[in-house]
Amino acid sequence: MLDLSSFIPGPYLTLAMADHGAEVIKVEAPGGDHTRHIGLSDGPDTVYFRAFNRGKKSVVLNLKDEGDRAAFLALVDTADVVVESSRPGVAARLGIDYATLSARNPRIVYCAISAFGQDGPLAKRPAHDLALEAMTGVLGATLGADGKPAMPGIPVSDYLSALQGLSGVLMALLARERTGRGDFIDIAMQETLLSATSNVMGPTLAEGRQPNVAHERTTGGGAFYRWYACGDGRMLAIAGQEKKFIEALLGHLGRIDLAPLCNEPGPHQQPVVDLLSATFAAMTLDEAGALLDRLDVCWGPVKTYPEALDDEQVKARGFILTDQLGRRHIGTPIRFTHEPARPSLHAPALGEHQDLIA
Repeated sequence: MLDLSSFIPGPYLTLAMADHGAEVIKVEAPGGDHTRHIGLSDGPDTVYFRAFNRGKKSVVLNLKDEGDRAAFLALVDTADVVVESSRPGVAARLGIDYATLSARNPRIVYCAISAFGQDGPLAKRPAHDLALEAMTGVLGATLGADGKPAMPGIPVSDYLSALQGLSGVLMALLARERTGRGDFIDIAMQETLLSATSNVMGPTLAEGRQPNVAHERTTGGGAFYRWYACGDGRMLAIAGQEKKFIEALLGHLGRIDLAPLCNEPGPHQQPVVDLLSATFAAMTLDEAGALLDRLDVCWGPVKTYPEALDDEQVKARGFILTDQLGRRHIGTPIRFTHEPARPSLHAPALGEHQDLIA
C-alpha cells in the first residue's frame, strides 16, 4: 500500500491497514509530512505524526522530478492500493492519477480523498474539517448554551472520510478477487459528513425545515439525553431515552407520572429536566453513578482526556499501548479473533526506508 496523504483522512485509513499487517509505504515530499512539524513532541516525533504513521515505512520522493516519479511508478507496479488526498487535478498533473497507474497495474485500487470529491463546482476548493462541518449544517446544529455554534471536539469529517475510504478499499480488494481488476474510489469529505446526519435530518427530509436544535431528540430536547451537574462540581450525561431507562429512574424518584412527557422531545420535557437537575445537584458524581448503575440506566461521567485514558474498561481491554520509550499510543479499535492486530509502535524517520527505491 502506497500512502501519499497527509494530516488525518488518508493516514488514518492506512494506519488501520498497517496495524493489521499491511506493508504501508509512506511517500513523503522533501521536508516530510506536514504533521512531522505540528504539535507537541515526546521523543523523536511529534505526537500527531506518530499517532497516524506508526508501523509505516518512509521514502522521500519529489514527484515533480522525472526520476523520482519513475521510482514511484516502479513501486506502483507491485502495489495493491494507493491512497492520496491532494486536490482534484494535482495527481493528473504529476502523472500519478488513476488512469496512469491502472494502465501500468490494472489491479491497483486507488482511493482519492478530497474535500468535495473529484467533480462539481467546488471540486478544487480547499477545505478542512471545520469548513465542511459549517457547509453541511453540522456546525449550525451543534450549538452551545448561547445558541451559537460550538467548536467541535474532534474533526468528524476527517475520520468519517477515512473510515468510508477504508470500507471502499476493502470492498474493492474483495471485488478484485472476482474480477482481477482494481477500481478508483472517490471519497468526498462533504458527502461522508452529510451521510452521517441521517438520524437528525428528519425535520429537513420530511418537512424541509431546519431542526429546532434545542427541541430535537438528541440535541437538547430530551431530558434523558443531556448532561447534568452534580453537587461536587462534576458532570454526568444521561444517554438513553428508551422507556425502560425513563421508567426506572422516574419510578425510583416517585415521579413515574412524568414519564409520558418523555415520549416526544421538546420543551414540554422541562419538568423532567428540572427534576433530574435537582436530583443530581444534591448528589456527588460517585453517588449519582452508583444510583444509575443500580437502576441500570444508560449514563456516563463527563471525563477529561487523562481520565478517559485511565478508564477501567479501557485498561481492562489493553487499548492504550506503550512503546519502548514509555510513550502512550491509542490502540486499534478493529479486533479480530483469528487475526488480531499486531501494531508496530515505531514511527519512521523521514526517508528511513529509502532503500526500497530501485
